[in-house]
Amino acid sequence: MLLWSTLGIVALFAVVAGAWLFSLPSTSVAAVRLAIDPKEAEATLAALKPKRQRPLIAIIGVNDGAETTDYLMPYGILRRADVADVVALATQPGPVQLHPALRVEPDATTDAFDTQHPEGADYVIVPAMMRDDDPDVLKWIRDQSAKGAMVISVCVGATVVGASGLLDGRRATTHWYSLKELRQKHPTIRYVADRRYVVDGNVATTTGVTASMPMMLTLIEAIAGREKAEAVARDLGLDRWDARHDSGAFKFTRPFALTAIGNTLAFFNHEQLGIPLTPGMDEVSLALAADAWSRTFRSAAITFAAKDGAVVSRDGIRILPDRVAAGWPADRTVPAMADTPPAKALDRTLEDITARYGARTTDFVAMQLEYPRSRPAQ
Repeated sequence: MLLWSTLGIVALFAVVAGAWLFSLPSTSVAAVRLAIDPKEAEATLAALKPKRQRPLIAIIGVNDGAETTDYLMPYGILRRADVADVVALATQPGPVQLHPALRVEPDATTDAFDTQHPEGADYVIVPAMMRDDDPDVLKWIRDQSAKGAMVISVCVGATVVGASGLLDGRRATTHWYSLKELRQKHPTIRYVADRRYVVDGNVATTTGVTASMPMMLTLIEAIAGREKAEAVARDLGLDRWDARHDSGAFKFTRPFALTAIGNTLAFFNHEQLGIPLTPGMDEVSLALAADAWSRTFRSAAITFAAKDGAVVSRDGIRILPDRVAAGWPADRTVPAMADTPPAKALDRTLEDITARYGARTTDFVAMQLEYPRSRPAQ
């Protein structure tokens, strides 16, 4: 009797799951991304203008889970631009465990920052976090805003800024997957489609993970001018950038769901891929590669170094290895891409994912990163 009851439950679940999968769209709908009106672009730059000639930028994270690329990409891009003083913060002493990969030592705690800079930051960057209601984070963001900081959320960091109350009544965007949740929790937010980033007053928001690249370049342009931003963009491997986006190309589809289910159930094929840490490596390229490989639902990116202790990246972030090891099996070692520009590193990583797991998994990863592949402007 128990066997038949169990089989009945399984059968019912299969029917319900099948109906749910069938209800999902078979594909997302891509459209032409319309150019941004010059007046809109000018207004965005005007809103982002710094109050000081050499602004101070703080990136906040929680020790037990901030999104990998959301935290490291703004740090690396802004540090290499050298147009502002940039610090990576945590709410408590100790390392920051990033999600889904990497562990770093922040520059300071929020308390130490407040003591050293009682006037506050010019810009505060808020990545996605494992929880969006951490009271210390919310209070600190509100305090910084009250001191005059421009608050910039990256990806699902919008839910953190939303929980602080700073998005109420404002135009905003966020990662496609979290949009419904954000609008339900904060119904006065006015969602703006087809924009990778949106600025309203002293708050800015972006779409998915990779949108922090054009957002940071736009911030650099506001601080130091177009020529400087273009030079940094070339260093990153980008020809051009702006706020244009095709929101309709990113949604929960049947292939997305099937890939997530299939890759999760293929637990016997799951593997740990080693990424060597080397001094001076590009932290943005590292973050994008580790992030992408860890989103396949087939692999986890594990960093390793020959010695214990932090390895200092190109722009000064201290990365802690997950393993102390002289090497990793060759067939499970991810190239460090130390000399590969970040935008190219992501494209190459996606190509490697296709070779290893197939095109559906690559599409699945790109959808999570909200990365507009095969399009002229990134």
